[in-house]
Amino acid sequence: MFALNVTPEYGDLLTDHSYSYVVLTAVGTCFLGTCTICSSFRKAAGLGYPTPYADSAQMSAASAEQKQKLYLFNCAQRAHGNFLENHYMALTTLLIGGLRYPLLSSAFGLVWSLGRIVYAVGYTAQNKENGKGRLAGAFFWLAQLGLFVNAGLTGYNLAF
Repeated sequence: MFALNVTPEYGDLLTDHSYSYVVLTAVGTCFLGTCTICSSFRKAAGLGYPTPYADSAQMSAASAEQKQKLYLFNCAQRAHGNFLENHYMALTTLLIGGLRYPLLSSAFGLVWSLGRIVYAVGYTAQNKENGKGRLAGAFFWLAQLGLFVNAGLTGYNLAF
């Protein structure tokens, strides 16, 4: 059996509904849809599963129009991959930081989620070269930093 003993200054997680915002934000991060973006670009590029990226041979053999579709698929895959690389850290720090600062953690989590959507959509923008559209969503890094600091402060407060 597992028991979590929460000191009084952290409140009762079962009766204080503020941690529910953290849980809802955490669950919401799982439905951001970066995999759906990949699917639409995969279909447009005509690449079947399990091809993870269009390779250089496919790119060089493609027409200019098809090359653009393959390129955008690769951008969508990279945006999704970057989401996966960062999601576990954001989720972990969101849940830990929410123990002490639930509303702040939830706010950082919402900003992080919005940034991830803007990042993915920008990465696949046809009018931006070299995936530069992703920079519009780079503010997710600030939210992620906030989540890290928030979780660190929670750990510090638990220890001291």
